[in-house]
Amino acid sequence: MDTEVERQFRQSLMDTLAARLSHGDGTLSRADLTEFPVGDRSWRLIDQSRGIWNPRSLAATLSIVSSPSGPYADKELAPGVWRYDYRAGTVAGDNTKLRRARELELPVILLRKLEPNVYLPVFPVSVIAEDPVARFFTIALSDLELLRDPAHPTSTERRYAERVVRQRLHQPVFRGMVLRAYAQRCAVCDLKHPELLDAAHIDGDREAAGDAVVTNGLSLCKIHHSAYDANLMGITPDYGVRINKALLLEVDGPMLRHGLQEMHGRPIGIPKRTQDRPDRDRLARRFAQFSASS
Repeated sequence: MDTEVERQFRQSLMDTLAARLSHGDGTLSRADLTEFPVGDRSWRLIDQSRGIWNPRSLAATLSIVSSPSGPYADKELAPGVWRYDYRAGTVAGDNTKLRRARELELPVILLRKLEPNVYLPVFPVSVIAEDPVARFFTIALSDLELLRDPAHPTSTERRYAERVVRQRLHQPVFRGMVLRAYAQRCAVCDLKHPELLDAAHIDGDREAAGDAVVTNGLSLCKIHHSAYDANLMGITPDYGVRINKALLLEVDGPMLRHGLQEMHGRPIGIPKRTQDRPDRDRLARRFAQFSASS
């Protein structure tokens, strides 16, 4: 296909991908990525064994994989900007097609590997530079292309880039990990609709201890997330739900009665894996804030 047709195809694919992800936890399995429906046919969005996917029918690379245990994820040059090394000793087309993505200004999909066979797609990303001597490409979130030099931002640009990365990468990755740990259910009311669930921080993401790790997260529906953030609901270090005293005495409609008041004293649902369960020290700090405000 010619360049403009390919550009339109990629846009259609990414629009379809965005719609698909909006109804779940933001992740896709390898099986999902192997047969992803676009229009009236299915497309492979990931290579069978390599970290780069170059479909024969396309002029340029379609996707690259970023794995926390691999070399790519460890080479962040600046917020939202990564070094992607040449694939040495393999098919030359791997590097050639990634180079073509830059030359033709075609968007690429970054597949962030969260665990074996589970990926969080981040898109669009762009190939913004190549260093043929050091043998690597520079990849960036497409939102950052307009910066003077995304790999070497000014202090003002860095603040902007950090905000973009938090919204486009860190928050989706955190949400995907947390919702998967809680089997896509609200820890308080057991609601099972992922499109209505959030990954709530125990220690806020702007606090020193607010790491984007599963043990600092709770899968909460939107009403319980809002109540938790507003200290109208607290969770004890031994995983019990508490509702603000004034709220318990208030008389209102069925949402207050069934959605909040009846949750008082209930245990939360916790992840099956011990290493994914909410950190008790974090819960204790946060519960102290709730108690002080009650």
